[in-house]
Amino acid sequence: LQVVESGGGLVQRGGSLRLSCAVSGDTLDVYNIGWFRQAPGKEREAVSCLSSVLNATRYADSVKGRFTISGDHAKNAVYLQMNSLKPEDTAVYYCAVPRWPDENMCRMRPSAYQFWGQGTQVTVSP
Repeated sequence: LQVVESGGGLVQRGGSLRLSCAVSGDTLDVYNIGWFRQAPGKEREAVSCLSSVLNATRYADSVKGRFTISGDHAKNAVYLQMNSLKPEDTAVYYCAVPRWPDENMCRMRPSAYQFWGQGTQVTVSP
């Protein structure tokens, strides 16, 4: 699988961005997909994940109510809509897909995912 993120950029506090994750090599409708982020000097952390089979989502407490993950099976893509952005959201954001299709709920840990994109930078100014 190949994973490519896009949509990052510079935005002011309170602004919005929509990240896209395009996946090739298989159809996403049987995979879990995760969004992660890593700020300078910090460990990579889970932001959100989507279980395509269950049509269920998870969010980190820090982004609940502000971020929304969604999938478009026709386009084989997943999106992360980010609203009410804060400076602490500044990080490189990564999309990730596990090695195998999964009917179980998605996991919020990097070790559960084997295919990663190159990341897209999100910078939120104060």
